[in-house]
Amino acid sequence: MRIQYLQKLEFKSIMGEKNRQIGHYSSSQKILLVGEGDFSFSACLARAFRSAANMVATTLESEDTLWTEHWSSEAHLEELERRGCLVLYEVDAYEMHQHPTLMRMKFDIIIFNFPHAGHYSWLCERDDELIQMHRDLLKAFFKSARGMLSKGGEVHVSHRDDYPYYQWKLKELAEKAGLVLKEKVWFEKSNYPGYHNKRGGGIQSNKKFPLNECYTFKFSLKHETSHELKPACNQTTSTLSDDISDALNSMHLK
Repeated sequence: MRIQYLQKLEFKSIMGEKNRQIGHYSSSQKILLVGEGDFSFSACLARAFRSAANMVATTLESEDTLWTEHWSSEAHLEELERRGCLVLYEVDAYEMHQHPTLMRMKFDIIIFNFPHAGHYSWLCERDDELIQMHRDLLKAFFKSARGMLSKGGEVHVSHRDDYPYYQWKLKELAEKAGLVLKEKVWFEKSNYPGYHNKRGGGIQSNKKFPLNECYTFKFSLKHETSHELKPACNQTTSTLSDDISDALNSMHLK
């Protein structure tokens, strides 16, 4: 039976502080979000956690381009800033491990929701050329992400698993990057209130698209045998907060 509306489940951590959870994600985890559209997913997590100090949210777009492509992002970005999230622009999933801010960070969870290599007027989703572009994107993403995981960390990719999207072969691409499929679970959009999936890709970027048969694929490093991701301890979360503070200071942001 599909679990409906997993929102703001709270429990006491070993340090006596409340750990807040929504869906698969917890405020005790260091979380990197890749390829955000209008940042509505990041904002959803931040609201559930009541703080986004454990999160880094990124987009491929420049700050100026984002306003053009995803004009609905303004409120979400304001909320993320208010809750302490580090937002980074022009982060390429092909080489995010080399980004000057991200290269020294490690994460418990790296999320890439509905990755897409872009829309082209002369190509449709079932065309082999576009499918290969998607595969190239994911191949590079997995390779980049694997070196950014902390011990026991996971890479989560939410993805349609119907035709032609299953031809992307996520599991095969992840295995080539040294990651193994740990779990495949149904993606229920209603579990993330306020999240709006966006097309992106330069053509009607801010438009939603049908999700249909969607799952979250959870990958972990091959050499790790743990069957369950352990929440990060407070010290680990503090370390990310320190990294974010350093990054903000170096960028002269408040």
